[in-house]
Amino acid sequence: MLSTSLPKAPATSTLPAALRVGSIDVLRAITMVFMIFVNDLWSLTGVPVWLEHVAPGVDGIGFSDVIFPAFLFIVGLSSPFAIAHRSNRGDSDRAILLHILGRTVALLVMGLWLVNGESINEAATGMHRLVWNTLSCISFILIWNTYPKTAPQWLITGARLLGAGTLLTLAILYRGGDGTARFEPHWWGILGLIGWSYLVGAVTTLLARGRIAILALVWVTFCGLSMAFGAGLVPKALLFIPEPIIGGTLAGLTLGGVLTATVFRYCLERGLTRPMTVGFLVMSGVLIGLSVYTRPFWGLSKLAATPAWLFLCSAFTLLAFTALYWLVDAAGKGHWFRFIKPAGTDTLLCYLMPHFAYALMVGLGLHLPAFLLAGGVGLAKSFAFALLCVWVAGRLNRLGIKLKL
Repeated sequence: MLSTSLPKAPATSTLPAALRVGSIDVLRAITMVFMIFVNDLWSLTGVPVWLEHVAPGVDGIGFSDVIFPAFLFIVGLSSPFAIAHRSNRGDSDRAILLHILGRTVALLVMGLWLVNGESINEAATGMHRLVWNTLSCISFILIWNTYPKTAPQWLITGARLLGAGTLLTLAILYRGGDGTARFEPHWWGILGLIGWSYLVGAVTTLLARGRIAILALVWVTFCGLSMAFGAGLVPKALLFIPEPIIGGTLAGLTLGGVLTATVFRYCLERGLTRPMTVGFLVMSGVLIGLSVYTRPFWGLSKLAATPAWLFLCSAFTLLAFTALYWLVDAAGKGHWFRFIKPAGTDTLLCYLMPHFAYALMVGLGLHLPAFLLAGGVGLAKSFAFALLCVWVAGRLNRLGIKLKL
């Protein structure tokens, strides 16, 4: 585990590439728990307004609006360590790039199938929405599960072909809207948005090779692109590029994480943890100031992906990461978060768990009593549900079900 007691190292030294930074895993785990929690708020009544998403066209932010951007920032935080690990074990740049593209495609596929489930016409498709989502999630696991090394190759290949065949069949059967719409991209879904943002962050990480100045320049460029997109100044000739990229905001969140992780690594190698902390605190203040400054121009909105939202959520996540570094890595309190560890190490599987839970509830005809679906008791129920999803994912990990893209 990282510690501020590490001796000051020469400028040419590097931290072990295989090292997992505890604070990043914990921050990812906490964020995933809250993501499941806020995604379950639809099942409740009497939810405090400040917990929910702000409605379209409204200038403001709720707690639910800061979770997804935090996850994008964390995707960026993880990228430099993951790429350094692959590089140090001997992977070529080409191999790393192919891995990045493979992960991107996987996230886009998952996002695409789940987002089509949102607008499915159940009668025309001949399938309940929950069945669609369940079959899709099972297929994702069959294709992208990390199978035990002892598993026979024919079984692994067969499982992946079964998963791919199921997804293809679902796409052919799909009917949406009024029953005539076919399977197609909509807004890519949460996982798809993560995929596009990850692509930008990871490729930039690979090309920059740890050069902080280049990463800072790219981050500033995407922040500028966010403002240009909000002002309608992006040339129409470039609008064929997926909005999560050309819009600047989502990629900017991920690039902020990449830049933070690279500065973090640089400072730890040199024993500069206290100056690093001061720098992160100052930068958080600057980001909040930028959010305040840009808000009158484009508003503060998650759904509109405004620059003010980009800057404010980057500041929040940077502050959370800084605090967790001192708690988890420096003070060695990572064991406090042991129960939610699967949400930090197998985040994708945790994200899929609610789809299975909802399908199981409907399939068994189970209904929670009304008192569990309202007010503070309802909030406690949704938080307990999030923890239950994490616990089940952890049990599945022990059974050999591990989604590692």
